[in-house]
Amino acid sequence: MIHLATVMAIAGVLLVGVVVLVRRPVDTPRVVRWSALAITVLVAAMLTPFTVDDSGAAASYLLGVPVVAATLPVLAQRFARLARAADLVAALVIAGWGLLLGLGIGGAFLPAAVLLGANAAGAGGSRVAATGQP
Repeated sequence: MIHLATVMAIAGVLLVGVVVLVRRPVDTPRVVRWSALAITVLVAAMLTPFTVDDSGAAASYLLGVPVVAATLPVLAQRFARLARAADLVAALVIAGWGLLLGLGIGGAFLPAAVLLGANAAGAGGSRVAATGQP
């Protein structure tokens, strides 16, 4: 089940990448943030039965930390100054949590962390290209 969730997360990230490259949405960071949240929630939903069987009540925070972290950039996008920092913090929290959980369920959350990290790295570039000013 963990491998299926990981493969589905990677496929979701690749799909988002193709959509962003081909369709070129007007508000790409917003699309990426919502996509990362959706991928994280779906991975958590897929892993819930396995994690509850394995860890019991601890499943709430094992799966909850990445979901809460992926929610922060979506909430912060209303504030332009916070959005890029929220992307970076969420990517670091999800990646750190995924590595902390090791090769178990944590690996399935790493693709969403990569997506948010790429969004944080590219957020400034799109503003420069759109306005012509840094």
